[in-house]
Amino acid sequence: MNVLVTGAAGQLGSELRAVAVSSRDRYIFTDVAELDITSEEAVLETVRRERIGAIINCAAFTDVEGAEDRPELSERLNAGAVGILARAMAVTGGLLVHISTDYVFGLEPYNTPCKEDMKGTPTGVYGLTKLHGEQAVLESGCHYLIFRTAWLYSEFGRNFVKTMLRLTAEKPVVSVVFDQAGTPTYALDLAKAIFKIVEERLYEGRDGIYNYSGEGVCSWYDFTKEIASLAGHGGCDIRPCHSDEYPSKVRRPAYSVLDKTKFKETFGISVPYWKDSLKQCIDNLKNI
Repeated sequence: MNVLVTGAAGQLGSELRAVAVSSRDRYIFTDVAELDITSEEAVLETVRRERIGAIINCAAFTDVEGAEDRPELSERLNAGAVGILARAMAVTGGLLVHISTDYVFGLEPYNTPCKEDMKGTPTGVYGLTKLHGEQAVLESGCHYLIFRTAWLYSEFGRNFVKTMLRLTAEKPVVSVVFDQAGTPTYALDLAKAIFKIVEERLYEGRDGIYNYSGEGVCSWYDFTKEIASLAGHGGCDIRPCHSDEYPSKVRRPAYSVLDKTKFKETFGISVPYWKDSLKQCIDNLKNI
């Protein structure tokens, strides 16, 4: 099967590129320079020319603050483009694997892990446009897997782990919010899970929305403490603070821990504990 990966220069796309080297399938990695996913004509032409059997969509407008200033662009990339990819797979009978986010939640004060059937109540443009993207997939009639993930990090690009590694090495004091809880997700773990599902055709007859993030729960403060500890940055005083001490255009979810029960029971794939995955990523960064 020929598999098209969009947004291949991002964190998840980069991890998929590394994982897929052992695939029996043919992977085609694209980013904005190779394929404009906001063009229905360009997407359909590529799908037909390359005989694409599955698309893994890692592309998104992920600047949460920036989305408030550029809602039209966010909608075009996070919803309009997703609908184009989904309709292309509906026409050809292929599969769309689409990546969504815990930001589809936020307004409701959930205090137990979020399940897939809980109502999406986003608080900002980013979450709203990602929810619109999910809806576009459902309306397309294609075969699909939507994976909601959270707090994604990796060795690639810009992310919270790399930022905190730098700050805790350079600054004597760092303040981090402790009143937002979720679970960090190592992009390599998610890439391996997606690869296994596609490679072994575990998706057949299992269309649906699934949650995937690391096991466990922590605040951004706890996350930072663990990052600094694993990196040996003991000289930095990491202090907890409230979210309202950092003015933001977006109200972020206070509790967006994702329940992975459906994912694990459906695909039989275990999910690593977030601290174990973080250690692996930091060890890899030390060797770069």
